[in-house]
This record gives sequence, C-alpha cells and structure tokens, in this order.
Amino acid sequence: MSRFLSPETAGLTPYVPGEQPQNINCIKLNTNESPFPPSPRVIEAVSAAEVGKCNLYSDPACAALCGAIAEQYGVDRENVIAGNGSDELLSFAFRAFCGTGVPAVYADITYGFYKVWAAFYGLEAAVIPLREDFSLCVDDYIGKNGTVFIANPNAPTGMALPASEIERLLAADPDRAVVVDEAYVDFGGESCVPLIKKYGNLLVMQTFSKSRSLAGGRIGFALGSRELIGDMNRVKFSFNPYNLNRLSIVAGTAAMEDAEYFGRCRALIVENRAFTVEALEKLGFTVLPSAANFVFARSGAVSGGALYKMLKARGVLVRHFDAPRISDYCRITIGSMEQMRGLLREIRNILEGDLA
Repeated sequence: MSRFLSPETAGLTPYVPGEQPQNINCIKLNTNESPFPPSPRVIEAVSAAEVGKCNLYSDPACAALCGAIAEQYGVDRENVIAGNGSDELLSFAFRAFCGTGVPAVYADITYGFYKVWAAFYGLEAAVIPLREDFSLCVDDYIGKNGTVFIANPNAPTGMALPASEIERLLAADPDRAVVVDEAYVDFGGESCVPLIKKYGNLLVMQTFSKSRSLAGGRIGFALGSRELIGDMNRVKFSFNPYNLNRLSIVAGTAAMEDAEYFGRCRALIVENRAFTVEALEKLGFTVLPSAANFVFARSGAVSGGALYKMLKARGVLVRHFDAPRISDYCRITIGSMEQMRGLLREIRNILEGDLA
C-alpha cells in the first residue's frame, strides 16, 4: 500500500475472484461460466461495422438492450436497468437503498460481494445465519430493519427458495426494500420477476454471465417498479452514465433475443448437473440440492481443501472457500459432459489412493 491510501480504503477486504488462467490447459469448473460459446446471433451482431462505431460513446440509456429485456420478461422499458455485470447493479442497490438507519441485511453464507459492498460504502450490516442444513428461512428476516439482499438460488450452496417465500417477506413489510439476486435462476429456480408488478419494494437482479454465455461481456440487469429503477438510475448517472460499452449492448441484445439457443444451453446444463450429482453421490459425496449451474459437494474421505489442491494438481479447477461451516465443501461448476467426465475421472483417481 502507498502512503496515500486512505484509512477507510486500507481497511477494506476486497472480493477474491476465482482463478482465471489465461492459457486454459485445464478443466475449468471454478467460476460458474457457461461451457458453451455465445449465441451465433451474438457473434454476427458484434460486426466490423459495430466495432467501427467505437469512436462514439455508447447509449447511456442502453435502450436496445433494455427494450429486448423488457419484451422478454413482459414488463415496460421503465422497469429495466442494465449494468456492467450484476455486480455493478448490486453496488448501485447498496448505495441507493442502504444508509443511515437502514443496514444491509444478508445471510452469513452467500455471495461474497455483499459484505464487500457494505464495507465499501461504510454501511451497517445485519448478517443472518443460514439454518443448520444451509437453508434460508425468511422468518429470520421478517421484522429485521434494513434492506434485504437474498441470492436465490444461493451461492455457494445452490439452494433455492420458492417465489412464494420471497412474496411472504415482501408482504410482511412493504416499507422495506428486498433485493433478490437471481444470477442462477435459469437453471431451476423460480423467478420473482412476476412479483414486481404486485410489490413496489422488490428489485430483481439477473445476469448474462451464466445462462447466456456472456461472462466476458459484463452485462447484468435489474427489474423493478419505475420508482426503484429511477432510484437506481439516479446512482448510475451520478457514477458512470456510460456504464455499458457499445459492443456489450449489441451482444446482450442479440443474446436476449435468441431464446432458442438460451433454452438449449440451459437444458444441457441441467442435464449435466443431474448426471454429475448422481455420479458424485455414488462416490460417497454429500451434494446439496442445487438449482444453479454448480453443485456444492463434500466428500467423506477427503477434506474440501485437500480435494481442491489435488484436483488442481491434476489440471481441474474447482472453488474452495476456507470459511466456517463450509470448509469441507467444494463448489463445482457444471460444464460440458466431457468436462464433467474428466472431473469424475480425477476424483476417482484421488479416492482410489492415487495421490501422487
């Protein structure tokens, strides 16, 4: 650290992304990307002509992209905001809806960026422990002062709540905002998007990084009432009006419009997940019920940290969190069938005692 760094910044604990090797000679199952390339329509849309327009600023309203999202989800354009990944939009939500007397409320085991954003903005945080089985009980949040952030399906567990439970939370306190982070909802979760027409205190986040194969495009979006989206835009236009680049807007619009490709890739991930869960359970693993494009699994024979290291030595990357309650688990992204077979082959080698 330099001598110029402020004490507030020096005290931050930054988010730690998963490993991102640039020369990929491994089975990469650690950051929940899609194993499939973007839609062919995306590749066609990001044309030389579009690249040639990069001397001009992008549309700050992201009108084409937000219009495509609105049409897909059956809402008005005013109910949508797009961002530089859902992480940026989460940042806007922490800034917009938390502050003096309004803490951020989230689970103890959930997406790691929540505590980072709370600390970054100097917010008070109320951390609610998941139940012993890693389930989230909305009763623990009802009556709590603050803006609630719920990842549904949760990360890193993959477990999901039905929309009726989220609705129970929304109805219990209409004067408290609830932010539902649906980064993984397309793989088996129940979306709360239909509820935004009924509840003015609901903001739903989604991303193009997982089910639409655009993690490198950095595109996220949020849906909510006109008033909530207006609040989010107030933060956006106070921070970075041109938050999405021209090519990402074009790519995201094409990806959103290609429902057939989206559905096909999503179905393959769900199919590969079922195959992987069954195979891991036959190998003696405990696998939490997942509605995401990953599984959270624990072996009774080897610790999570040791399994992560041994797999990495064999060219397979998974994610391990050295944290209380979950240190025996590894989070495994669901990739192509070839990738999953490779993972399982190496796990069998480890369990059979090939520890070299």
